[in-house]
Amino acid sequence: MRALRTGMVAVAVASALTLTACGGGAKPGGADGAAGGSGFSAWALTGGAEQAFHDSFDEWNGAHGDTKISSEFFANDAYKEKIRTAVGSGNAPTLIYNWTGGTLKEYVQNKKVVDLTDSTKDLQSRLLPSVLESGKVDGKVYAVPNNNAQPVVLFSNKDLMDKAGVTKAPATFDELLDAVAKLKAAGVKTPIALAGQSVWPELMWIEYLADRVGGPELFAKIKAGDSSAWSDPAMLKALDMISQLVKAGAFGDRYGSVTADSGADVALIHQNQAGMLLQGAWVYASFLTDAPDFVKNGKLGYATFPSVAGGKGDAKNIVGNPANFWSISATASDAQKKAATQYLNEGLFDDTYVKSLIDGGNVPVTKDAESKLAASDQKDFLTFAYGMVKNAPNFELSWDQALTSGQSQTLLTNLGKLFLGQATPQQFADAMKAAK
Repeated sequence: MRALRTGMVAVAVASALTLTACGGGAKPGGADGAAGGSGFSAWALTGGAEQAFHDSFDEWNGAHGDTKISSEFFANDAYKEKIRTAVGSGNAPTLIYNWTGGTLKEYVQNKKVVDLTDSTKDLQSRLLPSVLESGKVDGKVYAVPNNNAQPVVLFSNKDLMDKAGVTKAPATFDELLDAVAKLKAAGVKTPIALAGQSVWPELMWIEYLADRVGGPELFAKIKAGDSSAWSDPAMLKALDMISQLVKAGAFGDRYGSVTADSGADVALIHQNQAGMLLQGAWVYASFLTDAPDFVKNGKLGYATFPSVAGGKGDAKNIVGNPANFWSISATASDAQKKAATQYLNEGLFDDTYVKSLIDGGNVPVTKDAESKLAASDQKDFLTFAYGMVKNAPNFELSWDQALTSGQSQTLLTNLGKLFLGQATPQQFADAMKAAK
């Protein structure tokens, strides 16, 4: 299940997503509030980092009798439907679980969440700046991270790569094209696995290429409402590079029928049918579950996305989900806001919380996690993914989350056409310029 859409953890050891709500049937903070005193409510998602939330809430409740947290957990789709209605009607929980991006901007514009810039400085001081940035609107903090980092990683089948004469991960786009050619020459029909039927995995390619060619400033213009940036020469070049990969046979000839939610793209790697896969770090969980020996025997490679010669973007920039976030509802009572703010500063990402995340196979977003990660059974990958996040000058939120819902749908529709060769880069750009 995709973290960029579902909010599932990036590098979680797999856990089942259930449809049953867990916890105590609390009324939203904006309505009658949580149980008793200055208690407050929180809604979050099942699966992924759910256990870390439970552990944190239980620890807080054991020490704070009058400001207890009453929590409910929902499957992704059920949550999105419920929170949309609750926020719109003024009955949101005190702590609102969100993905930032376009949704957070709408919350801020409609005065549905409170400014946390000054009130959560204690928490902010413990967190990675690149992750904190996603919770800002117009320079002010309206959402703070609540779980783990979720960067997009270039995975590989080291055996296939070695047999094809690709002894190291491609460091440049030219090396990537060369690796594709070598894999094809070695008889690998699908050099790069791609779940084209799901479409959203294709986003990762344009996100990284646009960054590497034009730098983060390119998409920043689009987020700021400058639709002309879709036709910027840097964007058109990035789009053309995707067309180059398609024409080179990088994704094979069946990617249009491969799905991500079923793990079919991941399976192509561990079943020795594909050499590389650009996916969120959350699929590491799928490798652990579906092919534990493949991982244990050191056959899974992972690397950052290649650079582009002459490009403006820093090769350390990453895309994906910086984390999921908490915001505080503007309709909560003053007492609930105060208690929730105290929890964010004192209960979120304390030692217990960080340990719980790591024990679940997750990468925390705190500044000093290296020593804790080193003790994990999955320390190699977790330390690598953490380093990507910590060293990133810019961590770009997935475009379909960053844009409005209307723009996101147009983006996915036309990106699918581009990958299938049914649209040119300019046609893609024209469609996006007209999107609302």
